[in-house]
This record gives sequence, C-alpha cells and structure tokens, in this order.
Amino acid sequence: MGTTDQSLLLRHGQALDLFTERVHGVAQDQWGGPTPCAEWTVRDLVQHLVVEQLWVPPLVRDGATVDEVGDSFEGDVTGPDPVAAWDTAADAARAAFAGPGALDRTVHLSYGDTPARDYCAQMTTDLVVHSWDLARAVGAGERLPDDLVTAALHEVRPYAAELSGSGLFAPAVEPPPGADAQTELLCLLGRAP
Repeated sequence: MGTTDQSLLLRHGQALDLFTERVHGVAQDQWGGPTPCAEWTVRDLVQHLVVEQLWVPPLVRDGATVDEVGDSFEGDVTGPDPVAAWDTAADAARAAFAGPGALDRTVHLSYGDTPARDYCAQMTTDLVVHSWDLARAVGAGERLPDDLVTAALHEVRPYAAELSGSGLFAPAVEPPPGADAQTELLCLLGRAP
C-alpha cells in the first residue's frame, strides 16, 4: 500500500472517529432536535451516516452494484440504539476500506463506476461536514481538524457548483472576507457557520 493510500485511510479513520465522538455525545433528549440539514433531526442525520457506512462493505468488499444491494438499507436502520448502530456500521466501513487491495477496486455507484479511492475520499468529506452538522445540532465543539478540512476542500472544490443543483445540498453561501478553510468548506456546501 502506497503512502497516498495510507494517508487516505488515516483521514477516513480520523473522520469516522470524529463523527463517532459526536454521536457518543448526543444526549437522550437531543435525538429529536433540529440540525443544519433542512428537515433532518439529529436521529435522521445519524441514520443517514449509518446507511452510508452500511453501503461500504457490499460495494467495496463484495463488488456489488446498487441494484444488487437494492433496498437492503431502507427504513430505520438505527433501531432502538442509534449509537450502537453507528458503531457497528462505522467499524464495518473502516474494515472494508482497509481490506487488502480495497482501494485498488472499482465501486459501482448510482452515478457510475468509480475508483474506490475516490469513493473513500467522498465518504471522508461527508463524514467531516456532517460532524460539524452534528456538533452544531447538539452544542458540541464545532472546530474541525485542519488536515481533514484541507482534504475535504480539495475534494469538494472541483464540483462544488454542481452540488446545489443536485438537490442534496443547499446553495453555496458567500464566505465572509478572510474566511478560514473551515468556513470556506461549510459555505461551499450551503452552510452558514
């Protein structure tokens, strides 16, 4: 495994740990609270990330297509214990990406075949940004690690303009003059820090 792959897996693991820390900090009375993601509660946000992690083993490890996985992860996958559901899904995703030769594979995503390295980078970025969303929702520390922010910005900048058109992200927000990298990242993804 090359240095680039090791760095990518390290960032992915750091992003998983960052979100895990936020999930473990959710108080029982906060699960129904709002988040910066329109129409999502804290539980909905965690559910979204659990589902994303559940997709990793079949896509990366097993080489399955989206059609083959089908509706396996539809509905409430967090059950009565969203923290345990997150931990299990995160561990499985971490193991799948770290498996022998995993990053050399091609994954079959809804928008086409994609190198597993690119998929891992996208998943890492999603974890970083949603860690901020969850922190904002539950009143945890919102400062993200600089190396993760830098990597996420590098990932997002090339296609940031297309994201708001996808309907999955709010339109970009103009960052204030002299904005730091974290603020720029959040603004690109439609968040007003």
